[in-house]
Amino acid sequence: MVKLSLLDFIILDHYRRCSSEQKIKEHLVKTGRGYVSVAVFGDQDKPALITYPDLALNYMSCFQGVFYCPEAFSLLLHNFCIYHICPPGHELGAAVMSLDDPVLSVDDLADQIVEVLDYFRLGKVMCMGVTAGAYILTLFAIKYTQRVMGLVLVSPLCKSPSWTEWLCNKVMTNLLYFCGMCTLVKELLLLRYFSKEVRGSVEVPESDVVQACRRLLGERQSPNVLRLLEAINERPDITQGLRKLKCRSLIFVGESSPFHSEALHMTSKLDRRFSALVEVQACGSMVTEEQPDAMLIPLEYFLMGFGFYRPSQCNVSPRSPLSPTSISPELFSPESMGLKLKPIKTRFSEEV
Repeated sequence: MVKLSLLDFIILDHYRRCSSEQKIKEHLVKTGRGYVSVAVFGDQDKPALITYPDLALNYMSCFQGVFYCPEAFSLLLHNFCIYHICPPGHELGAAVMSLDDPVLSVDDLADQIVEVLDYFRLGKVMCMGVTAGAYILTLFAIKYTQRVMGLVLVSPLCKSPSWTEWLCNKVMTNLLYFCGMCTLVKELLLLRYFSKEVRGSVEVPESDVVQACRRLLGERQSPNVLRLLEAINERPDITQGLRKLKCRSLIFVGESSPFHSEALHMTSKLDRRFSALVEVQACGSMVTEEQPDAMLIPLEYFLMGFGFYRPSQCNVSPRSPLSPTSISPELFSPESMGLKLKPIKTRFSEEV
């Protein structure tokens, strides 16, 4: 987790006040495949960054950590208007989906995204997704290559489910159907999201981020989660389509993620000229919540390749992980500046 100094708290307070002034605007967008909730934050005249969360999550439970980091917040909000897309029925306060609502496949979910972009009159967009959300955004990028500027993928999927994942998902499917969002389903989802370091044990209590996620999972409507889970469990292998991607891609994966090998496989299939890999030590799948500070340096250098930058007035913290004194010399190379991204393996220890 991020340890904030007094100066960081000042920056964070400033941007939280900016958040309250600008406010997040919720939109319900009608598509050919049902309604989609989109939370918009920032100046809509700026380039668009769209986000898509993992299974059973929404932007509050999947991206709050990275957007509450002062440096990441300033970097992203200075350059982008944020469009948080929720999977159908996963938005805050969602009701149980009607039986009349269409049952969607992963292709349908990807096609919904282009309808959302058309609704807001957006051209090319930057994409950020976590696990299931990363799969859907990657599929979207393969199908609509001209609409994607770049991909930031966290513990992404690209293959069909392994037997282990398929069986675990089937167990969750049955539990959701018969028992709803019960304790066992929550535990299986927390295993999917977080490393054992933050999930706790008999001797060590679970971290605040896990406790908060557990509470938010209790607010999900189990039939809605069940629908998305079934779509994800029937996803096709999109490995062959990865070579079609010409946009730059930045992949984060926690070394304790159950999808660690999947992320490595995906990286090996992407064009090495346009992709980079960041592995985060002692972290599960949801790097955005568990160790968002590990994303800061790679994100800044990735976005510099597109001409984006972090406002200088926020570079006031002596411990900022984006300050030049804390950046490895090899990261100053033209390749790492986004001109030609190369695979890099960056480890962040728990003590960072």
